[in-house]
Amino acid sequence: MFDELRAIQREFGYLPAEQLQVLSGKINVPVSQIHAVASFYPHFHLTPPPKVDCRVCADMTCHLRGGDQLKSGLEAAFRGDQQSLSIRDVSCLGRCDEAPAVMINDVIYSHVSGPQVVSMVQDALAGKPLPEAVHHKPRVPVAMDPYNGNGEYAVVRRFLETQNWQDIIAALKASGLRGMGGAGFKTGLKWEIVRNAPGTARYIVCNADESEPGTIKDRFILENVPYLVIEGMIMAGLVTGAKEGILYIRHEYEYPKEVLQAELDRCYQHCLLGNNILGSGLAFDLKIFVSPGGYICGEESALLEAIEGKRAEPRNKPPFPGTNGLWNQPTVINNVENWYKAQGKGGSLGSKFVGISGDVNRPGIFEVPMGISYQELIFQYAGGIIDGKKLLGFAPSGPSSGYLPASMTNLPLDWDAVAKVGSMVGSGAIVVCAEGRCMLDMALNSVRFFRNESCGKCVPCRLGSQKMVEMLKGWTEGRAGEHDLQLLKELSDAMRLSSICGLGQVVPVPIVSVLTHFREVVDDHVVRRRCLAGVCFSESARRA
Repeated sequence: MFDELRAIQREFGYLPAEQLQVLSGKINVPVSQIHAVASFYPHFHLTPPPKVDCRVCADMTCHLRGGDQLKSGLEAAFRGDQQSLSIRDVSCLGRCDEAPAVMINDVIYSHVSGPQVVSMVQDALAGKPLPEAVHHKPRVPVAMDPYNGNGEYAVVRRFLETQNWQDIIAALKASGLRGMGGAGFKTGLKWEIVRNAPGTARYIVCNADESEPGTIKDRFILENVPYLVIEGMIMAGLVTGAKEGILYIRHEYEYPKEVLQAELDRCYQHCLLGNNILGSGLAFDLKIFVSPGGYICGEESALLEAIEGKRAEPRNKPPFPGTNGLWNQPTVINNVENWYKAQGKGGSLGSKFVGISGDVNRPGIFEVPMGISYQELIFQYAGGIIDGKKLLGFAPSGPSSGYLPASMTNLPLDWDAVAKVGSMVGSGAIVVCAEGRCMLDMALNSVRFFRNESCGKCVPCRLGSQKMVEMLKGWTEGRAGEHDLQLLKELSDAMRLSSICGLGQVVPVPIVSVLTHFREVVDDHVVRRRCLAGVCFSESARRA
């Protein structure tokens, strides 16, 4: 269905009702179901869009690095021109290391200034073509790459000599290998569950839909070592008995998709994929599925719903994907990144890709040993805080990890150590806040992101996230209620206990962490009606 919808939108610029009727007859799906799917995803338009659609990233790192001011400047420059131009927020575009980012007519530009964007919008309104997005970063060496830049698929070749899947699963279990998308589920156990599940149809799914603010490591891996991801998926298929794999990539990752597709083509040419892999008699096919958009698609069961052509709404669990996944068949879902036991520091096992963004001098993606301290990550790898400022706080893994104070940078990059202080290593999306930032404002920005990206399926998340945004916004505008703190606690508990999926469960995390580690900031707003950072209570802040 998605390919058909994309084709219609490319031709007409949106999805005309009569074309949906034609599609309904073509694929034998009721038009009401087609409309329900198309209306769910942010990249489909059911009405004609304006001539120029300009969306400014409003989340976390772009919020820190001038996104709000860029949007305000655009609105001032084009005030009154609402017929042919739309200026609005957009959720994270995956360019956190090059913030701020904007999307103009579906083309993403990063590290841009206000005057640059104004000029591009003016040209687009005048009918001039937009400049191409620049992918100027060359491939860089990756230390954990055993092939030194030229994928040889040696692990697949060795496995085919014996085809002993039991030894592979035993080795995975012994290594402690686990996914690095956030949950950290053990890979060997996951593959074993799928291998032992009844039935013959099985699937391998790679989740490359990293849509949470600050999360940029998968883009780096896919662009630089695509063959490692593909080899991992081939091995998962051969070991579990799956015949088909799907690499689910976010809509905004056009260049990584091109790199992946070129490597897939090479694999088919060299018989590493297909009906008879290297003459072994074993078969495995692999294709790319481009997400139709939305952070919720990163939740594993919502991702499966999207692949099946449905609204990306999380499923109730159990059952779990290991036994009832894609098309209700046993399914392995792994993230792009895993880790190696042989690498690590201070007793921690493995290496990790982290993305560091926000108020640092050298934002980017870094390959580091597990166990390294956040102090080293921020002040050595990322070059310290901008403009010689002091560190105020940091999020170890985007909004879902909450915020920790500068005093905790001695923590190691270690699952258990970070969990003990109420946060998580997660995907390693480290977002840094310098002195002069308002941590209540940052909590509001994070909660607003979750509110915007809620699929709306369950009441606790749909209504609770909106209520929480209203409450926090009130705090930043001097409208705190007498019982707000108690209400916030009750609301947070209700959302954690009753939301269907992880999104609703982590909505309270940003503000709860700020209440825990930056309580004085909250009291300044709620009790004393002041913002020492000068961010809140202003008219411009209310508009933002």
